[in-house]
Amino acid sequence: MKQILIVEDDNTIQYALSELLREEGFGVSGAFSLQEAEEQDLGGVDLVLLDLGLPDGEGWDFLNKKHCGRMPPVIILTAREDEEDIIRGLDMGADDYVTKPFKSGVLLSRIRAVLRRGKNDPDGQQEQILICGNILLDKGKTVAFAGGKELALTAGEFRLLQYLMENRNITITRGLLLAHFWDSAEEYVNDNTLSVMVKRLREKLGEESRQMLKTVRGIGYKMEDFND
Repeated sequence: MKQILIVEDDNTIQYALSELLREEGFGVSGAFSLQEAEEQDLGGVDLVLLDLGLPDGEGWDFLNKKHCGRMPPVIILTAREDEEDIIRGLDMGADDYVTKPFKSGVLLSRIRAVLRRGKNDPDGQQEQILICGNILLDKGKTVAFAGGKELALTAGEFRLLQYLMENRNITITRGLLLAHFWDSAEEYVNDNTLSVMVKRLREKLGEESRQMLKTVRGIGYKMEDFND
């Protein structure tokens, strides 16, 4: 049974989330403050749902533990929907960012998608090295390079680049990308996070490499290899 820690100070939301997750077969524990969250033994926790506004501090402080290798996957669950907060959360290592209010089905889909990402490919048969122009991505080592320079990508940006490179020279609709990326139906997903991640990925690719990441207006995106 997968164990989920809910870091949320609102009693109503904490209770509703706990009931929802237990009905879906998850084990649940809760923390109502930053201090309570930091006192939790994370060794048996598979995923954290993290609110940002806590009574004794900010969720950012708790998220910082990810850089110390002490944190399971994290989904930020907050009412803050500004682009700056989304960027900050993803750059700090959050695995997803969901804004309140949310649909329970969407959240459950996001949770399952994040939990699946933690599993290695059991067959080990997928191509490990992807190349598109001067961009190289190593799935096994989870590193990517543009023009020979290693890219400092968040987990979400890496997965986005990987998916686009796996389908290079093919236009991927926003709906299809969201359905793959978050394993959720197109009509239920707020795709603001996707827009932010594409923007940030372009910035990190650099002047030459970013030209390969094309926006197909009104449809989606395409990673175009000029050498093909």
